[in-house]
Order: sequence, then structure tokens, then C-alpha cells
Amino acid sequence: MGSAALSQTIPAVKVSRLFIYPIKSCRGISVSYAPLTPAGLRWDREWVVVNSQGRACTQRVDPKLALVEVELPNDALVEDFEPTSDSYMVLKAPGMKPLNICLSKQHEVTDAVTVWEWTGSAWDEGAEASQWFSDFLGKPCQLVRFNSASEVRQVDPDYVRGQHRTYFSDGYPFLLLSQESLDALNELLKERIPINRFRPNILVEGCDPYFEDLWTEIKISRFSFLGVKLCSRCKVPTINQETGIAGFEPTGTLMKTRSGKVIRPNAKNKNKVYFGQNLVWNWMDSSVKGSGKTIKVGDPVYILGNVSSAEEAAA
Repeated sequence: MGSAALSQTIPAVKVSRLFIYPIKSCRGISVSYAPLTPAGLRWDREWVVVNSQGRACTQRVDPKLALVEVELPNDALVEDFEPTSDSYMVLKAPGMKPLNICLSKQHEVTDAVTVWEWTGSAWDEGAEASQWFSDFLGKPCQLVRFNSASEVRQVDPDYVRGQHRTYFSDGYPFLLLSQESLDALNELLKERIPINRFRPNILVEGCDPYFEDLWTEIKISRFSFLGVKLCSRCKVPTINQETGIAGFEPTGTLMKTRSGKVIRPNAKNKNKVYFGQNLVWNWMDSSVKGSGKTIKVGDPVYILGNVSSAEEAAA
């Protein structure tokens, strides 16, 4: 099916929810709107907890991170917001006193912070934050912020060209899922799971299940996004985000229905499971200059380009 034909058959698609995750692998925040930046929605994965070797701590190894709640100032998502000395990110976790992180603090630089293939410098959030996470996780830890003054973390050039970047996400600045895909999965599960298992940034509704697999270019409101690759899922969707306890589902069911062997039988990576689409924002598009670079719940989603099957999608 060609691009035009698919676009005509899709009903009105719209943004139904938006999420940001200020600290990698900690609890997300559901928001009604968020400013766009080249590295993702504002504040998304701008911080990460690292171990004594400087490597990122994630729920894969430290599922207790799911229990860390993050609160931002009420006006933090106003597009021209600039933090002051009274602007704090507040962290809460079971058995821990709240921790305030000043958003305008002058930081010491710490080197050799590693997230997957990338190593660079970051800003140290200080001894109190290090002790807080060390106590909570039971091992030496440090909370660091992306050093946007001197570092740029490019996305994988094998999948997308241009000056696309991210902070501490696994690999790409945006992850999109559809409500219909989650509903289709839940129909197969004995116990329904919420969207927070998959940690998307953008949840849309109004399309058929898994149609987001096929989208190579979409427009949300007036902003153009490119579909980069299908999102291969790790252990994290098996972790209950309310308890921090891992189980077997939904990976067991996804292996039967959404593995490479099932949806991409002639491609490589047959044992990976796919759920969602990684995106980049085409922020260099001349039509988006100026202010007003915010997307919001309810925004229309237009499908401008697509492939005809998941096997044709990058993964």
C-alpha cells in the first residue's frame, strides 16, 4: 500500500498523552504540553544516575529507580521558562526524605560518564544527591546532569542523517506509541498493563494497532518528525512501575506476536521484540523558526510518509 493510500485510510490521529522523564529510568511525568528541543521534550532525560565507574544506572539492573518520583516547578514547561535560584526539581522515594535539586545551580564537571556507546562529561549534582541515591540503591552512586555547554550526543548516523541529538535517552530523543497498540497487546494479556511500562514520550490515538510501525514522516501540529527505527524492547516493560518488581509479561506475549521472527521474518534480529517507533524532530526545518515550539495533548497528527510493512521499516 502506498503512502497516499495509507494516509487516506487512517482516521484523525491525535496526541492523547505526553510524558517526560527528567532522570533516566526514574518515574515519568504526564504533562499536557511540552516545549520541543533538538534533544527531546524539554527536561527529558537531562539527568542520569551513574555508578562508581560512571556508567548509567537503569531499571535493567536497578528496578528500584522506578519508585523515584520527580516533580518539576509548575511553570517549568512554559516555553521561555528560565530557572532561578528558587527553582527546584524535587525527588521522592519510599523511606527517603525529599531531595531538592536546584535547576540553576553552578556545577562541577565530572568526566567519563557513560551511557551505552557514548562517553563524555556531565555536571555533578553534588554530595547530597550522591548520598541520597547511594542510600536508596545501596551502592555508591552519583546524580549528574547533561553538560549541554560543551557536549553533544549525536544519534546513530546509520539510522538518521543530520544534526540530531539526544541527552541520556537510550538512543533517540522521542519515542512514540499508539493507544491502539497498547489496547491490542492488553487483549492478549491475563492482566492489563498501563502505558508507563513502555515509557513513551508521545502517545497517539486514532489509528489501527501498530500502524506507527510504518510511519517514516509525520507532522504533529506544524512540526515535522521522522520515524527513525522500530523500538526494540529490553527488560524494562516487565517491571511494574508502581512496585519496582519484574515479571514475565509483556515480553512473553510480545515474543509470540511482536518478535523480529514474526513481524520481520526476512530481516535480522529475529529474537528482538518491537513496540513503538523512535523519532527525531526535524528541528532544522526553516518553517519552525521563532517561538511557539510546543506540542500539546490534542494536537493533530498527520502521516506524511510511510512504508507498507514492518519488514520494510528500519529496526
